[in-house]
Parts: sequence; structure tokens; C-alpha cells
Amino acid sequence: MSTQDRISVTIDGGVADVRMVRVDKMNALDDAMFSALIETGERLKTEAGVRSVVLSGEGRAFCAGLDMGNFGKMASGERKGGEGLITASRTPGGANRAQQAAMVWREVPVPVIAAIHGVAFGGGFQVALGADIRYVTADARMSIMEIKWGLVPDMAGLVLMRHLARDDVIRELTYTGRQFSGEEAVGYGFATRVCADPRADALALAHEIAGKNPHAIRGDKRLFALAASGADQHAVLLAESKEQGALIGSPNQIEAVMSTMEKRAARFAEA
Repeated sequence: MSTQDRISVTIDGGVADVRMVRVDKMNALDDAMFSALIETGERLKTEAGVRSVVLSGEGRAFCAGLDMGNFGKMASGERKGGEGLITASRTPGGANRAQQAAMVWREVPVPVIAAIHGVAFGGGFQVALGADIRYVTADARMSIMEIKWGLVPDMAGLVLMRHLARDDVIRELTYTGRQFSGEEAVGYGFATRVCADPRADALALAHEIAGKNPHAIRGDKRLFALAASGADQHAVLLAESKEQGALIGSPNQIEAVMSTMEKRAARFAEA
């Protein structure tokens, strides 16, 4: 199964439009979808000219979570003991293959915006959490659904959720698997804002970001990642100074100033 069977990617004006296209299964996560998410994210880490990314799902949903076939294998005993979950090879950041399907979007060096409609359940919700920003429809349905199947969230959910919502809210939703709406997600801190058309608004934002100094945007993302890692205050303050020192007087920073003063579109060199 090729990546193209699960995900389509088009790049225009510095914006990578990434769409899960397993429409008949509501973009559920099977082995091929896991591979496609990771391979696409890895590709975008080094893709020339990419300044922002939009991640969405084709059809009726963003992502319905783990493919039902996997649960059938667990129930029948065909799949036992979380084969390979602990012993599997891990990324330098500590993620196994399933976790990397979500974490890879944090590692892409430019902003990633998830556009969520329909449902984002279980692993699908965790993939969305890997984005920098999440736009949702008011009636989108989300759930930390693993408890329904007698499981815990294991696609980096705890790493990603803990910086977004209150601990007690995360616990209540994890212990119950309760579904919540897009509007509720904004209130909890899991989503950025409600949109009538999340993908259209996400693409508009992505193009706006693509028009900024790409070196500064990448510096921003590095700083957010460092702060989220639990680095101490001294390390974060020092990193701010290093990023700023590299930017001040650089060609793209000068272009940002000149284009603003001359009231014209900026012409930035690629990062």
C-alpha cells in the first residue's frame, strides 16, 4: 500500500495541504495510514519551500481512530500483549511507531494546523494534538476513546494533552471516554477556535504564516518546543536570545522591516 493511497499532499505558495484520503473508513488508522502519516511528516521536515502545513481529512471525518480490524484481532486473541509496543525501535525523542504518527507533526520545523470536522476519536484525536493549532467545526465530535476498548491513550496523548487542558479535565475525559463537541474542545483548551469551514480557514492562516519571515517562524517553533519540553527558565531565556541574535540584521529580518515600511508584500529567501 503506497502513501498516496492514504494521504495526498499538494504544495502551493509555501503551504503543504496534507489530506488523509481513506474516505471509505473515515480515515481510520490502519498500518498503511500509520506509515503514511510518518512518511509524510518526515518528508515535510526537509521539503524545500514549505513554510506551513494544513492537516485534514477527506470525506466525513478527520480521523475515526484505530481501524476496527485491530480491535477484532485483540478480541479474538490473534493480537496479544501489545506486541512490539515496548521493544519496538524508538525515535530520538522516545516515540514508538504509533506515537510518532502524532509526534512527527511537532517535529516538522514549520507550523502545522489541523482542520477537524466530523470525528476525531482515540488515535485520530491524538494525531490532531500533534499540530500546533487546531480549527474545529462546532459540531465536531472528539473523544479520548481508548477506555471504551479497555485501553489507555498510547499515541503520545499524555505528552500532548498536558500542556493544553487542566489535569482534572484530561483525567475525566480519559477515564470515561466521553465524547465532546468542537465548542467544548475550545473551552477545554484542546482546540484553537470554532470555524464554519476549518480547512478553508486553516489554509488562509497557513498562507498568512507563509508570508512571514520563515527563519523567524522556524525559530518560534523551536522555542515553543523547548518550552514545552520542561526546560528550565534559564535555558528558555538563553534560547530566546540566541534565536533573536541570529535574526537581527539578517537578510530576511531586514526584508521584514523594509516591506512593512514600504507597505508591500515581503520577498523572503527560503529558510
